[in-house]
Amino acid sequence: MHSKTPNEKFLKLLKKEEKLKEKSINLQRTESLLMELIPEALGSLENPLIRGLCITEVDCKNGKYDAKVYFDGSDFDTTEIKEIQKALKKANGALKSYILQATSWYKCPNFEFMVDDMLEKKSRIDELFAKIEKKS
Repeated sequence: MHSKTPNEKFLKLLKKEEKLKEKSINLQRTESLLMELIPEALGSLENPLIRGLCITEVDCKNGKYDAKVYFDGSDFDTTEIKEIQKALKKANGALKSYILQATSWYKCPNFEFMVDDMLEKKSRIDELFAKIEKKS
């Protein structure tokens, strides 16, 4: 199996950024509003595991029907991340209710919560570039 070079990984990150620019204004507004409302909704919940969770990105698909919500998992180990994802799945209904009440929408997206490992990948790429620079 072919592993990607640091340049290929970097290009993939750039393509993802370009793809974000291509989204419609309405979809970008929706994502922006959700980025603001989801942490508010999480803060209103009882569960201390998810109350202060840092949301890093919201990626809406199919209009407002589906949304991938990325959270920063760098401070947690694998078992804690699984517990957090389980708690987020359980709180999905409460999050939707909060968002519907805070907006004029009649439908809220289905949320899928995922760990954002882009910061980790970016730091690894930066380390590789630094090693390459030292060798030159």
